[in-house]
Amino acid sequence: MSEKISQEPDKKPALTPRRSLSSYLFGLVQHRLWLKVLIGMFLGLITGIMLGPSVGLVQPATGTIIGNWLAFPGHLFIATIQMIVIPLVIASVVRGLAATEDMEQLRKVGVRVVLFFTATTALAAAIGLWVGHLFSPGKLLQGIALPREDSSQMPSATIPDLSTLPDVMLGLLPGNPLDAMVQGQMLQVVIFSIIVGVAMVSMPIAQSRPMLDLLRSLQQICMTVVHWAMRLAPYAVFGLMAQLTTSIGLSALLGMASYVLTVLTGLLLMMIVYLLLLRLLAGQHPVQFLKHCRDVLLLAFSTSSSAAVMPLSIRTAQEKLAVRPSIAQFVIPLGATINMNGTALYQSVATIFLAQAYGIDLSMASMALVVAMAVGASIGSPATPGVGIVILSMVLTTVGIPPSGIALIMGVDRILDMSRTAVNVTGDLVTSRLMEAWRRKQAGPAENLDEIEAVPSNND
Repeated sequence: MSEKISQEPDKKPALTPRRSLSSYLFGLVQHRLWLKVLIGMFLGLITGIMLGPSVGLVQPATGTIIGNWLAFPGHLFIATIQMIVIPLVIASVVRGLAATEDMEQLRKVGVRVVLFFTATTALAAAIGLWVGHLFSPGKLLQGIALPREDSSQMPSATIPDLSTLPDVMLGLLPGNPLDAMVQGQMLQVVIFSIIVGVAMVSMPIAQSRPMLDLLRSLQQICMTVVHWAMRLAPYAVFGLMAQLTTSIGLSALLGMASYVLTVLTGLLLMMIVYLLLLRLLAGQHPVQFLKHCRDVLLLAFSTSSSAAVMPLSIRTAQEKLAVRPSIAQFVIPLGATINMNGTALYQSVATIFLAQAYGIDLSMASMALVVAMAVGASIGSPATPGVGIVILSMVLTTVGIPPSGIALIMGVDRILDMSRTAVNVTGDLVTSRLMEAWRRKQAGPAENLDEIEAVPSNND
């Protein structure tokens, strides 16, 4: 017996400290894309600094060549996302609008919901422009050699003035939807998708079902490609940040910290606006609302995906916010597709930041166009991480800012993506609660008792 016991330690040798640490680190980063991206950003900064002129380990020409090769996964990542963003937007917007399958419900609630989504998204974009001008984070990067596109390959973009702005707005309606898709005109694609979605709701379900099934399959295919591309994200961030810091060095760090704080300040202001609207229009205390929604908001922050938390958002609206199922199951799926206030605010701040960094002055007409583009592009943003930063390139091109400047902000995008997703989900829940308050005023007490399935408990 004693001999058997003495042999047991030989069967399971203890891990050495090095192997134990390696196993712990592997388990820590496994299935945590956000952590891998942050590690890639940090390693990219260190690598770029070592290759840059401030340290001088290699010649500047050699450092540039190495930086270009390191950035290859980043360019491959962006190209892959750009390849499928148009079909993914079409499938998401049309399916979001057609989710209710009830024209009467869309008529009663839909117009009010869409107007509220549009107004708050425009407000969020305006807040982004305001905080961007207030803090001016991009001015810290002025005078630094920033990445620029080859002028022969840059899409021509003219900044419209007030006299030509009406023609620009009329041009948003796609005369040829296929041409708009080929050219990557996101706002025209979104408008076309909204028209198709509303038309499908008005059709008999037997006639629209084949198209909905096709769009569902198309969306799943696109999401599979996005999932593949997101595996490259840590390497993409590493390479792009290494290439960037190889050329600009440590001077960009202060500007990036100021940029992150500016975006977070804008998102905090948007959260305050939501809570004030909830208090004034629905009579619900903000602290009580946050207590009911804490689980779904934490999950949204962790996953950076409105679509991933959609089932929990619907359940939270019905069970904890006392929203009737007919409203919750219409507003939440629609909001997960077209209500991207945090994304619109982020795009506005990013546009102002890069305009300041490149020394480009934006006129009032250009800023109005930025708001319109941010609203339209946010409506078309799929509720998944990894796409919003690509859509930003279209907004930048519209006002004449080099899209290559995205490399400046891609490294910190994951942190901001988590925060703006939480704001997006908050907007969906607040909207559903406001629509419930409006329906209660329109309906009688008997109808309210019949349709509301659950009432939030005071002990939650």
